[in-house]
Amino acid sequence: MMFKVVSVLVASVVLTACSKDVINTPVAAIPDCVFADGSNQAAPDWVCGAPIEGVALSAVGYSEKSAAGPNYMKQMAATSARVELAQVLSVDLQNMVKQYVETTGAGDAETVDRVNSVVTKQVTEQQLIGSKVVRQMPTPSGGLVVLVGLDPAQAEDVAESILRSSMRNEAALFQKLEAEKSFDELASEIAKRRMN
Repeated sequence: MMFKVVSVLVASVVLTACSKDVINTPVAAIPDCVFADGSNQAAPDWVCGAPIEGVALSAVGYSEKSAAGPNYMKQMAATSARVELAQVLSVDLQNMVKQYVETTGAGDAETVDRVNSVVTKQVTEQQLIGSKVVRQMPTPSGGLVVLVGLDPAQAEDVAESILRSSMRNEAALFQKLEAEKSFDELASEIAKRRMN
């Protein structure tokens, strides 16, 4: 009999413990846009490519924190955005633009060896004249994200320029790039693409 009483008491304690109201913990809302620096913190919509009023064509570029300083970071982020913008505008430029930047070490001991990307400028300046940094913002990890864009009139000029371009213009561009001895790899890639 004592065993039955103890069993009933244990069962009632277990049922009581299991029947308590579950406290619903609020689930954190997942932001629509986060920084690409791995922080997973919410970012303004323009960082993820949302349209901006007064900007017809735009692209976003990112630069990690660098010991070379904020101007260098802005230049690298803007270059990245312009390369993306050029790729959107002209498929022939896809994967032919490279940034020559090397960093060694980390944090305060980081050393930066850079070669300004002359090829990027030569390839894109003809089609992206007037592109400018429209917005910039530091990321939570210390990097920098920028929005480069063209206003509607500039975008129309670029579109007309692309339509007017001919095979002769592409051949001239190829010869100009081929003449750059320090960028033989890029000229080789263009030559391969012309053979396809």
